Amino acid sequence: MLPQATADLYVDQQRRIVSALLLTRREWSKMGTDFDASWATVGPRVTLLTASAQLGAARAGALMVPAVLDELGQSVDPVGEVRPEGFAGVASDGRPLDTLLDGAVVRSKESVKQGASPADALLKGGQWLDMAVHTMIADAGREAAGVAIAARPQVGWVRMVNPPCCSRCAILSGKWFKWNQGFIRHPRCDCYHIPAPEHTGELGWAPDDLIKEGKVTGVTKAGQQAIEDGADAIAVINATGRHVFDPTTGKYRRTQSGMFTTEGTTRRGYASYIKRELAKQRGEIAKETATKVGQRGYIKQYKVRRTGPRPTPAAIYKYATSREDAIQLLAANGYIVGGSIRDVAARAL
Repeated sequence: MLPQATADLYVDQQRRIVSALLLTRREWSKMGTDFDASWATVGPRVTLLTASAQLGAARAGALMVPAVLDELGQSVDPVGEVRPEGFAGVASDGRPLDTLLDGAVVRSKESVKQGASPADALLKGGQWLDMAVHTMIADAGREAAGVAIAARPQVGWVRMVNPPCCSRCAILSGKWFKWNQGFIRHPRCDCYHIPAPEHTGELGWAPDDLIKEGKVTGVTKAGQQAIEDGADAIAVINATGRHVFDPTTGKYRRTQSGMFTTEGTTRRGYASYIKRELAKQRGEIAKETATKVGQRGYIKQYKVRRTGPRPTPAAIYKYATSREDAIQLLAANGYIVGGSIRDVAARAL
């Protein structure tokens, strides 16, 4: 069973993405051989177009959640309202959107260094830009829906795929997740949330059905044969190595441990940075200090001021100690509005 509100949202989001791509491609076509000078003019317009589409996607994603719950007969009042503006102009990893979209120029320059002509280099950069714009718009809608789910006690979500889909998405299809389990996706992924309390019943496609009906790409002939012979589809797909997109680095990496990453978990890594920032917001760390050896050999302590991207909803879900804690952090970072932060958090349980 697929709620109509989710199906309608998917169609709406696809139209929004296609419209945005047509507009950003038109802007990219104005790029000249002086990449930096051209991007200085084209870049702000591309960023504005993408951010505007993100805003629309976030609004639609947030509105979809109560509509689906009403359709399922399981309405739940939220502890706060989603603020769609919090998802526009920001990349999925928390950095400013324009700094991510700059990657299109970087890709073009790299192509020139590898011997490509300016025209071919711009083609490569345009393809990269398409991927980024598509993914950022879809992510804005997904993240807004995720926050709307987190703001409703006892509500989780089921992954909806749009077949044909890749094998990595297929094995997660129809599975129920808790409110704070991040939505794992790859570039251009068009999967979406179906908000639902646990034990709601079957929603979306089952992985076995998708594979048996030939609606899954990336399954090897041997894997397909094993599934037809009775092997568990999820076990077969998980047994194969694959490349997973890491949004913190913008690159694919080879893995055998599922769609999760340990990248950035060292003390100087991005995940550790997020942990420190979240701890600061809770008041657990008032300041940080570092040491420096002076010219005469003495050790001096001084305050370290850290700046950087605000935590994304996915980072908040990962490191929050409870649903109440997550609601408070979502409100503190501008993703939820309605009442004071303390009042919103107090109503979360």
